[in-house]
Amino acid sequence: MKNLTFNTDDRVLILGGTGFIGKRLVSELTAKQIKIRLLVRNPSKVPEDFLKNKDIEIVKGDIVKGEGLKEAVRGIHTAFYLVHSMGGKSMFKTTEFARMDKDAAKNFISSADESDVKRVIYLGGLGETGKGLSEHLRSREEVAEILSSGKLQATVLRAAIIIGAGGASFVMLKYLVERLPVMICPKWIDTRIQPIAVKDVLAYLTGCLLNPDTAGKKFDIGGPDVLTYREMMQQYTEAVGIRRRIIFRAPVLSPHLASYWVDFVTPVPSGIAHPLIEGLKNEVICLDDSITRYVPINRTPFKDAVKIAVSKAKEMIQ
Repeated sequence: MKNLTFNTDDRVLILGGTGFIGKRLVSELTAKQIKIRLLVRNPSKVPEDFLKNKDIEIVKGDIVKGEGLKEAVRGIHTAFYLVHSMGGKSMFKTTEFARMDKDAAKNFISSADESDVKRVIYLGGLGETGKGLSEHLRSREEVAEILSSGKLQATVLRAAIIIGAGGASFVMLKYLVERLPVMICPKWIDTRIQPIAVKDVLAYLTGCLLNPDTAGKKFDIGGPDVLTYREMMQQYTEAVGIRRRIIFRAPVLSPHLASYWVDFVTPVPSGIAHPLIEGLKNEVICLDDSITRYVPINRTPFKDAVKIAVSKAKEMIQ
């Protein structure tokens, strides 16, 4: 049996370390003097402060192609798997991201099984399996299954919409609410969702690393509020102090039409908006709270998460 306890001399690998969650996780872990390695396709896009940090190693490679993985996993205790291909700039390529994600997960497991990696911690999506599950959420479940099939111990965290500056879901919400006083939305506008603040996601990811008892387990993670997307939009207006929006539900508005509309109104490309919008037809709420026994945190209310995200977004612009 492998020793799963994480020590200060151990190093973690972050796959997807330059993304929305990844960059924040790097900062979170380095603040705790945890040594990190990143696998990146283009080292020139790595933030300058990461390159200057002596506790961060950079390995050039491509997980989808399987390049650089053997070097990346060498001497690693735990890997954080934050890779999500999504749909690119075009909504007509959304079917490709599922294949790319599966290829990437299989490549990682193959390399990890040949090394001494002890754990993998994966951030996936909430959503119950079944015929009605969106392609976006189904892909997340398939990746979780692949990562759990290897020799290493997998911890799977499943989250719904993550509220944080720069995240696609939050950007889409922000622009829809702030730019449109009147909205015509799909019938899924009244589907229940359990959003979570990005700071809480980071706390759970870090907590799982430091608690070996979370190895081999699956957890639902969410904030304290269960809301419909309609309620999220209205509470957003209250959090930032603007007038409430008028929202009409249109049962015949398809995901394709809604994606074109979101692409027109927001800076989120339709290739990313489409799977996010399609996912709104699925209720995504936590079905268990067992994570609280292993990683107890004070969860951030939705309105507070919005205020933090809006404030951070302003800082990023300045």
